[in-house]
Amino acid sequence: MDTNQVKVHRKKTMFVDGPVTPEFIATAIAKHSSNTAIGAHQIFLGQIRADVIDQKMVMAIEFTAYREMADDAYAIFRESLFSKYSLTCMHVYHSVGRVNAGEVNLFVFVSSVHRKDATAACAELVEWIKKEAPVWGKEILSDDQVHWKVNT
Repeated sequence: MDTNQVKVHRKKTMFVDGPVTPEFIATAIAKHSSNTAIGAHQIFLGQIRADVIDQKMVMAIEFTAYREMADDAYAIFRESLFSKYSLTCMHVYHSVGRVNAGEVNLFVFVSSVHRKDATAACAELVEWIKKEAPVWGKEILSDDQVHWKVNT
């Protein structure tokens, strides 16, 4: 490769339509089993809780996002984590659209040679998503009223 050429990474999207299914998660994990350089995987799964707000149960969350802005910010943050930690790979899948209580809306999957890097990078990535990513959720309550979700 010519040293004057810049390697262009394929831009990844962090979004999937609807819930992240158990089958999708299992397939993603299975795809990494052939990479024998990986010594650790750290996985975070965010699931919709059936919280009670004003005596009404949360039935689902309807997620919206500023996709292009989020994907651009994720690409930059992803590179910073690869620079900070010794990682093999990193994947983020965040739902857009309706996700019912009990379903998974966030799947973060970080791999590395050693567990400490995978664990630290995964935790930092989840915190970034919750605090910085332009993603919003409207909780749909049992009486069909909506309530904007506040991340904590």
